[in-house]
Amino acid sequence: MAAIVRKIINTSKAPAAIGPYSQAVLVDRTMYISGQLGMDPISGQLVEGGVQAQTRQKLACFVLLFLPVVKTTVLLADMNDFTAVNDVYKQFFGTNFPARAAYQVAALPRGGLVEIEAVAVLSALNDSS
Repeated sequence: MAAIVRKIINTSKAPAAIGPYSQAVLVDRTMYISGQLGMDPISGQLVEGGVQAQTRQKLACFVLLFLPVVKTTVLLADMNDFTAVNDVYKQFFGTNFPARAAYQVAALPRGGLVEIEAVAVLSALNDSS
């Protein structure tokens, strides 16, 4: 049996890891993207403007990397922000939304309001009904 290759991904297009983890790991054609806050990748600071601005910043990373996202997990500091996050989320994914889970957590690093992790595939996707 042939071994499957695992590749550690680091990019300046996303915020640097703030702990002992990789920004993403590629296994075969599936990329597992670590949960990331809505941080500016250059300054390393949370973007200003609240939960929608932080959500927009994080989701923009997926668009910049041209990744077909198939699953996300959204962690919220306050479940009352669920609708506000959804308003931004649907702008990025349009139709054929990825599978998703959303949870309220006790706290997020650096006082973040939202953290999003994702699973993406590195191949073209054909949607089927």
